[in-house]
Amino acid sequence: MHELLLICGEDDVEIVSDALMELDALAVSVEDADADTDAEKALFGEPGMPAPRGGWQRSVVKALFPDENEATECATLILSQDWAADVHVQAIQAVAEQDWVRLTQSQFSPVEITPEFWIVPSWHEAPAQATRVMRLDPGLAFGTGTHPTTRMCLRWIATHSELSPGWTRVLDYGCGSGILAIGAALHGAQNIDAVDIDPAAITASQDNAKANQVALKAALPDAAQGEYPLVMANILATPLKLLAPLLAAHLAPGAHLILAGILARQAEELKEAYAPWLKLEVSDEEEGWILMTAQRPAA
Repeated sequence: MHELLLICGEDDVEIVSDALMELDALAVSVEDADADTDAEKALFGEPGMPAPRGGWQRSVVKALFPDENEATECATLILSQDWAADVHVQAIQAVAEQDWVRLTQSQFSPVEITPEFWIVPSWHEAPAQATRVMRLDPGLAFGTGTHPTTRMCLRWIATHSELSPGWTRVLDYGCGSGILAIGAALHGAQNIDAVDIDPAAITASQDNAKANQVALKAALPDAAQGEYPLVMANILATPLKLLAPLLAAHLAPGAHLILAGILARQAEELKEAYAPWLKLEVSDEEEGWILMTAQRPAA
């Protein structure tokens, strides 16, 4: 295991933490960068009152990764974001091996996507009102439905399930745990390609699909071939912009494109990046994150 330590200001703590989780960090924590020094400041107010600030003036955001290469790749991707000008790498260091994922099971409980559609870890009972249930446990590749970007993608799938007879091929680009691919399969999609650059994500997607008794093909990105009636990508804004030509090329006539991992203030950047092929629109918003969608004109 390796730990990535990032130094950032108070205003960047939340976005850095969210980005680390989206980039498959096994765990994320925040500490005062000035702890045990004369500059250390208490974060908490009076008992029973909310904290006066959302973070320390200088914070250390720590993220755990399976190996040094993943920690380095994550740091490189975050530092390339336009909002990360004041984010700096303090260290990438080895830590003692532990079963970190299983130690955090207690943090995960059933997640409501719609009143009828829930994501439920294996150690929980499904809520009585759930008519469609995805069983998903945290693993080496994260994506458990707890993040707004994932919930918005799944909510779009669930609320557009009347289109599923046309989802004869589906592409989940950057599949992570396979959660979006499985969500589409549970709503009737067929011939699903779930691709990712991370071998751990491929394994996790295969295992999670088996646990939910759905079929998908999990593989490296080169496995994505031809056109699809539904293309989904929940990554981050910068790679989504770079992927615009590739993702647009995978859209069949009349196909829907679903993009997430985008902050509300990044909407115009994404619209501009995809403008040569599609007209992106904001379809959903939650906690400062947005879901952007488009439909390729029918032939």
